[in-house]
Amino acid sequence: MTEAAKGVCAMIIACTVWGLSGLFYKLLSHIPPEQVLSHRVLWSCLFFAAVLLIQGRIQVLGAALSDSGNVKILLLATAMISLNWFTFITSVQIGRATEASLGYYIFPLLSVMLGRFVFGEHLSRAQSLAIALAVLAVVILTIGLGVAPWISLILGFSFGTYGVVKKRLDLGPVVSVTAEVLLILPLALLVILGTGGGGFQLGWSEAGLLMLSGPLTGAPLILFSYAARRVALGTVGVLQYINPTLQAFVAALVFGEVFTIWHSLAFALIWVAVIIFSAGALQKQRQSARV
Repeated sequence: MTEAAKGVCAMIIACTVWGLSGLFYKLLSHIPPEQVLSHRVLWSCLFFAAVLLIQGRIQVLGAALSDSGNVKILLLATAMISLNWFTFITSVQIGRATEASLGYYIFPLLSVMLGRFVFGEHLSRAQSLAIALAVLAVVILTIGLGVAPWISLILGFSFGTYGVVKKRLDLGPVVSVTAEVLLILPLALLVILGTGGGGFQLGWSEAGLLMLSGPLTGAPLILFSYAARRVALGTVGVLQYINPTLQAFVAALVFGEVFTIWHSLAFALIWVAVIIFSAGALQKQRQSARV
């Protein structure tokens, strides 16, 4: 198997785990989302720290946190990823996983739009059309449901902003995420200790599930990082849509969430936008390969 093929396999596995993660967090619906998030932070921190120790790179984490410029950027990244995780966990618990999947569909389009305004990046016709269709989808859903799809927008913008912030960091993904969860760890511990264990007191099954949130968060990220170094960017962009597609199927088929005509129209527009966006990315990739 070639390195590129290994990268594609790693990418598919990572996106599949992310796409099915709603099933895991549904098992923790009886535990308040702030407690689930706090445990996710704690066990993710321990997981990533162990990975860095095994790699002999724990000193890189210390160096990253000793730079005040890095810390300021990392604090913003921490705020964005914490908001994203909390919103996703909450959406699953309150029966709004469909909206969550929509958020992860539109986040790449929002990332491109943010890149245009923050970094002055050029938008191709395909990208502009895809963004316009995504905006139209949100407008239709807002009109149909009588309220803006806030969960979708919060997830999309928080993850998109997270990506923009990370572009300013010259750190590897494992080091940067370890630093991020380490920065919010004191707050997470306060929540856990302030609630008598934050779920641990409920029994061994809950304790095991909460601890599992660490590797469930960390392992896909490592696979994604492995894939990103071996797979062309355009291919990565297309494969990442496995995640929200699986989320949408889980929400509709497993959780039995209501899927209205307005959802159908919005998702149809989003899927057209995704096809246009992905086709443009793949075309750009082929053009770059010929140069």
